[in-house]
Amino acid sequence: MTDAAIDPAVPPSGTGCRECERDGGWWVHLRRCAVCGHIGCCDSSLGRHATAHFHETGHRYMRSFEPGEAWFWDYEAGTAIEGPALAPPESHPLDQPAPGPRGRVPLDWRTRLDARAD
Repeated sequence: MTDAAIDPAVPPSGTGCRECERDGGWWVHLRRCAVCGHIGCCDSSLGRHATAHFHETGHRYMRSFEPGEAWFWDYEAGTAIEGPALAPPESHPLDQPAPGPRGRVPLDWRTRLDARAD
């Protein structure tokens, strides 16, 4: 499924979560807004900035920004959808680890994720 709200021409906002980069944080995986290109962290990350972006903007379509993944998500419908090819790059750089970014992920990152209040 494609929708007029998806803009295949808009490039991603960067190579990492905008809010985590701004605040010195880290993420587990990255998601790309298929409407405006905003890169945010996934719901497994502490910040959950991709979902926060949807709530702040109403941009309902997101695509994985992980290498080798091309799936889309519709936040309003709560389901996976088909989507068009998006402007490159299609993922964060291959040398960028997940979780990332390199040098900011704490050694006890799994424990921190397990300990968070949902």
